[in-house]
Amino acid sequence: MVPHLTTALTGPLLELERKFIDATPEIERWLRGKWQEHTPPFYGSVDLRNAGFKLAPVDMNLFPGGFNNLNPAFLPLCVQAAMSAIDNICPVAKRLLLIPENHTRNAFYLQNVAQLVSILRMTGLNVRIGSLLPEIDRPTPVGLPNGTSLLLEPLVHTRHRVGLADFDPCAILLNNDLTAGIPDILQNLDEQFVLPPLHAGWAVRRKSRYFAAYDEVAEEFAGLTGIDPWRINPYFGVCGDVNFHDRQNEDELATRVDAVLAKVRGKYREYGIEEVPYVVVKADAGTYGMGVMTVRDASEVLGLNRRQRNKMSVIKEGMSVTQVIIQEGVHTREHVGDGVAEPVVYMIDRYVVGGFYRVHATRGKDENLNAPGMHFEPLAFETSCCLPDLCQTPDAPPNRFYAYGVVARLALLAASLELERAEPQED
Repeated sequence: MVPHLTTALTGPLLELERKFIDATPEIERWLRGKWQEHTPPFYGSVDLRNAGFKLAPVDMNLFPGGFNNLNPAFLPLCVQAAMSAIDNICPVAKRLLLIPENHTRNAFYLQNVAQLVSILRMTGLNVRIGSLLPEIDRPTPVGLPNGTSLLLEPLVHTRHRVGLADFDPCAILLNNDLTAGIPDILQNLDEQFVLPPLHAGWAVRRKSRYFAAYDEVAEEFAGLTGIDPWRINPYFGVCGDVNFHDRQNEDELATRVDAVLAKVRGKYREYGIEEVPYVVVKADAGTYGMGVMTVRDASEVLGLNRRQRNKMSVIKEGMSVTQVIIQEGVHTREHVGDGVAEPVVYMIDRYVVGGFYRVHATRGKDENLNAPGMHFEPLAFETSCCLPDLCQTPDAPPNRFYAYGVVARLALLAASLELERAEPQED
């Protein structure tokens, strides 16, 4: 059952969806041309927010960890997309090493790893799992809730290659976002494909650079479809040299928050939008919803209390926050049951392979939903995000999901540009 979408009753987004549907041939042709010019990441997931008057990405993850939340009906699509990605990278690949996060006690995450292994094996690859954890010094089975298990094995480094004791892989797939840095064992692997590349990890990557690339994509796409690029793109700013513990650069942060809020207020006036504008201040690197705060007035970042400063000071792996992105907040008008919801769209290669709703029963439409207490609705997308139905209304599920798929692929294209520009130069 497709969850009820409250935006289906409000109307404003219908104009945007109609433009996407009317321009479907041009959109698909344009995207096809872009993928001839740019290589998509191996996989990715994008968090979207649907405000009714605006549909925009708010985060792009290049190491997605929720394949277990996808609709099982889309498994064949995942396998086909993975085949395409592997054919493009290394058609003769036989063995693949998957390196996951160190969440050996997180059963939900481990189910994601198991689903990834299943998808990859169905492409014809021999897949094994290598762990970065130092305590994994021998093959170690880890149980899953469904009664099956994963076998984690210690990594072995040889000259310019990494594998297992009896396993020399053609390629390495990272499902670890490298927040804490690039481990020595993964350095200088010039004889193996590493997917995504090491510079896609949060040790190097910055959200502000990503959204700068997305600015370009949204501008060009808006010209193609005749829309205001703001309708698919959140404004943002950046503030560096911050130290929340010591209140360092607090005034500058407030100034930059006020600048982004002023731009958003201008757009709200232009479109007659009566919502309260807000921004999300978050660490410029990292994920898992850490180092995030919602701000409706610049004064709110001045004089944060100790609890707030502690929350903003560190992200995953205990890494300190020294730079933040100030991103226009996009309200979500969608609900699943009694919870506020946002769609998360998953892609492999250039293809949308499914998605789900992140749902939070105690958060508001202008708050971060990636927080303790959230849950996922894996059956959200009963129809593919790639197939609009021109015989139905713009807000019918296939057409709403097509709009999600379009914006998600724009987000993926921006990630391609970001990675190309960040690629280390050979000496």
